[in-house]
Amino acid sequence: MQMDLILLTAQLLLFAEPVLGLGVDPDLQIDIITELDLMNSTYGITQVAGLHNNSKAFLFQDTDREIHASPHVAEKVIQLFKNKSEFTFLAAVQQKSSTSGVIFSIHESEHNFFELESSGLQDEIRYHYSFNGKPRSESFPYRLADGQWHKIALSISASHLLLHVDCNRIYERVIDPPQTDIMPGSMLWLGQHSRKHGLFKGIIQDAKIVFSPNGYITHCPNLNRTCPTCSDFLSLVQGIMDLQELLAKMTIKLNYAETRLSQLESCHCEKTCTVNGIVYRDKESWVEPQNCRNCACKNGVVECRRIFCPAANCSGDTLPVLVEGKCCKQCRRELNKKKKEKSDWMVR
Repeated sequence: MQMDLILLTAQLLLFAEPVLGLGVDPDLQIDIITELDLMNSTYGITQVAGLHNNSKAFLFQDTDREIHASPHVAEKVIQLFKNKSEFTFLAAVQQKSSTSGVIFSIHESEHNFFELESSGLQDEIRYHYSFNGKPRSESFPYRLADGQWHKIALSISASHLLLHVDCNRIYERVIDPPQTDIMPGSMLWLGQHSRKHGLFKGIIQDAKIVFSPNGYITHCPNLNRTCPTCSDFLSLVQGIMDLQELLAKMTIKLNYAETRLSQLESCHCEKTCTVNGIVYRDKESWVEPQNCRNCACKNGVVECRRIFCPAANCSGDTLPVLVEGKCCKQCRRELNKKKKEKSDWMVR
């Protein structure tokens, strides 16, 4: 019974998350290029043809520039990251061969909360993040800076990292869980780390952050969904632990209820009767002279019967008569006979 309940809960938790397919809830994603309003950022970038015509693409030139989010957009992203254990960064990029640069960065002072870097000199993709306030980095050997278009998707699910390039899963790794409680005032940069550092050289299109399991499906809808994700599994384990705790509490309450019921079944619970303000115990009897009834209390119910009067069997000089305060007739001498005896006594 207990195991069946746990398995049922596990199945419910496992399939509680909607499968991402053709679309994603707009409230669970942010289009970075749209939010940064790159159309009005003319210095250092130019709109160009992209991998496809469904969205705008921009060429990031080899010059000083400041492509970062305004404070209200940064705050919006910070709030979306808060308490999230699953998110995916997506982008389509065409990086100039043998160059290095930051594709996207969220940082405050020396704290890198999220940074995706492509090094054409080392042929590496690098992910920088924070864990308990300390910097962490993961490097993945891959030549992204080859002058060709690539779709990159970095997915985080608790301590599980997936890296897809061109819809191929090239790396899967267990890491320290990234800190998603981003400091207020952090800055969001696209195509660079700061005004003069980490300048990306090439074209960026479809830069997005998706706050859902397996967000890479947004780029690659034909890929199978891995189920459950690491975060799904942790939620599943926590759900089972909560269920076990609840089951233990219910078991204690049930055992107590069964003990009390057993005590009540073995206990004689006497039911009394109350008549005219007087409480009579079970099987106690009394007389109601005014009604000439014998009454008794039987299991909380008053039962009364009229008093049975036997035959008077009076002698010849008496008669059965009703006497006040008595329910049965009493033998009394005749009244005329009494008067005659009194008269004879007075004559004498």
